[in-house]
Amino acid sequence: MKHPVARQHGATLIEVLVSIIIVVFGLLGLAGLQSRVSLAEVEAFQRAQAILLLQDMVSRINANRRNATSYVTASPLGTGNAAADCSTSANTAALDLCEWNNALLGATEGLGGNNVGAMQDARGCIANTVAAMPKEFQISVVWRGSAPTVAPGATTCGQGSYSNDATRRALTATVKLGCLQNNTANGTCISTYN
Repeated sequence: MKHPVARQHGATLIEVLVSIIIVVFGLLGLAGLQSRVSLAEVEAFQRAQAILLLQDMVSRINANRRNATSYVTASPLGTGNAAADCSTSANTAALDLCEWNNALLGATEGLGGNNVGAMQDARGCIANTVAAMPKEFQISVVWRGSAPTVAPGATTCGQGSYSNDATRRALTATVKLGCLQNNTANGTCISTYN
């Protein structure tokens, strides 16, 4: 006597459902990865803009070494909403600072009457870190990043300007102005700089 062979029913349907679930989880992971890539792209763009602004001010100070101390800022530049009129600037340093302030505000690019260039809430500071010869200046550009990381310790520029200091990003550069000649009689530096 032969026994009837039991057949399995619905096994293929279960395999298809498990495959669909695996594919859905894979697509969700891919969507998460895409959002992280977009965030990294924005951060990289902002960093590139900050590098350009930093190099711009370093070049301006190097071009006007005689008046380098005139570039020191008491408070961060880039605050406010409206770009300043730089045509009334009295000297080269004041004009450079006015134009840098406008660049920090993103005034070079507009959309619908709003400044959209540069970075989000960009600030710029210039400090005289060594007053004696050779003089040394620290130039800082800070901005609000998209996601919190670690607050930068290299500069205090913009500190407290953002709701969470861990979103503050910073780039700094140091400009050193050397001694033009030494007075051999007493070993002091003679300079035509201020």
